[in-house]
Amino acid sequence: MVMAKYSANINVMVRAAEKAARSLLRDFGEVEQLQVSKKGPADFVSAADIRAEEIIQKELSRARPDFGFLMEEKGLIEPKNSSNSRWIIDPLDGTTNFLHGIPHWAISIALEENNIIIAGVIYDPIKDELFWAEKGSGAFMSNKRLRVSGRRNIQDTVIAIATPNIGHEENIHSEFATQLASVIKAVTATRRLGAAALDLAYVAAGRFDGFWEMNLSPWDVAAGSIIIKEAGGYITDIDGMNNYIYGKSVVAANPNIQKDLRAMVNNK
Repeated sequence: MVMAKYSANINVMVRAAEKAARSLLRDFGEVEQLQVSKKGPADFVSAADIRAEEIIQKELSRARPDFGFLMEEKGLIEPKNSSNSRWIIDPLDGTTNFLHGIPHWAISIALEENNIIIAGVIYDPIKDELFWAEKGSGAFMSNKRLRVSGRRNIQDTVIAIATPNIGHEENIHSEFATQLASVIKAVTATRRLGAAALDLAYVAAGRFDGFWEMNLSPWDVAAGSIIIKEAGGYITDIDGMNNYIYGKSVVAANPNIQKDLRAMVNNK
């Protein structure tokens, strides 16, 4: 990877992601021996997640000791010395894929400053694809500029989806079934790949035309949200508001179809 174009913050994030990736790739090669526990009926945490998060936290803390953290495994660590910045980290997005030997998972790191996401990195170690963006500077895959798709007709689109896991309330499954029924009869195809951060990165890259999901956590969305926006996409919560980081619902798409997609999945 060519580092010259990256800002100081992006350099720090990329180094942390690459170091964690080396650990995850070793664990992925021995996934059958990996120690795994359950947080919920379909909510796995493995030694790989924990190791990767520790590596990322250590690397970022060394470079930016005053910044806080919001992490999937360790939770919230407040900033120091009146800093208004914190890292939002998913050390292994797509854990179920990882634990089943499916080579589609990623590391997601975002930087939040004064409650605004200002930088994001999503790294897919298997394909060696690095998606990144910084506020006002555009979105990139390595050094290639990213742009959302230009499709204008919803019937021509491919939409990424995310089926609810077991353990959710029954109404979540019925709500999703209604949403999906509305979408599948209007679009060319849907795809369920199992890693929300990569779904968002793929929308930014024009591989998908749109994506929606309910019951997400901030670390699932934070990095992808700025990459989408800097690639010319549009992202809101399901009600069309800007509460997509902490509001648990996301509808992201190119600006031509985002409103139509949101209308289809909003069952109110």
